[in-house]
Amino acid sequence: MVKEVFNVAVVTVDFDGTLYQGNSFKVMFQVARKEYGIKEWIVVGSGLLRSMFVGVFKGKEAFKHQFFHSFVRSFKGKSQEELASFFGELAREDLGRVNRPLVEKIKQHQSYGDDVVVLSGALMPFLKAFVKEIELENVETIGTQLVFDEDGICPGKMGRIVNGEEKVNQLHKWLKQHYKEQATETLYAYADSESDAPLLDLVDHPIVVNPGERMQKLATQKSWPVF
Repeated sequence: MVKEVFNVAVVTVDFDGTLYQGNSFKVMFQVARKEYGIKEWIVVGSGLLRSMFVGVFKGKEAFKHQFFHSFVRSFKGKSQEELASFFGELAREDLGRVNRPLVEKIKQHQSYGDDVVVLSGALMPFLKAFVKEIELENVETIGTQLVFDEDGICPGKMGRIVNGEEKVNQLHKWLKQHYKEQATETLYAYADSESDAPLLDLVDHPIVVNPGERMQKLATQKSWPVF
């Protein structure tokens, strides 16, 4: 639905390290330990070996992306209902790491009439489950798509990882879908890592959350405020 509004504030919020002060991939492993059988772990194990090989030649980021794809292969043959249950448990696994002050900040934005979008490389079913679990209402989610066939079965594939420049691409796409071209949006972004720099450079109000040493240095250089 296209909105006929002007001067709307759109607030994007990163997930890992920002809204969730941890690593969702590690939590996915914890849940998988309880639910996976030998068949799934063979897939994950072979993917780990492949990812390590890629990482040696292309670096840490390439390792993470390759392993992400490999882990998703373990979803092959699972239905949307089965995976909804998996991601629901995943969302409930480590709620102690939710950034509660940021949740309150999001609600404050909403009280001003701002639109909020959780924009992350995490899988969409997980983002939707997590937002529901922490009782954030009327929040959009943009994440990495998990593929399902016409029968609602996952073939073990996913779309392009929403990271770095892809976050900028996805945000532009979302804005075009939701607002008419004459609408002028004020853009905010809450994010924690250097890979989010293209997004933070784009928006009117970049806010750095829980920065590590290198991100803190970048924030200082660019005069980005820290939440």
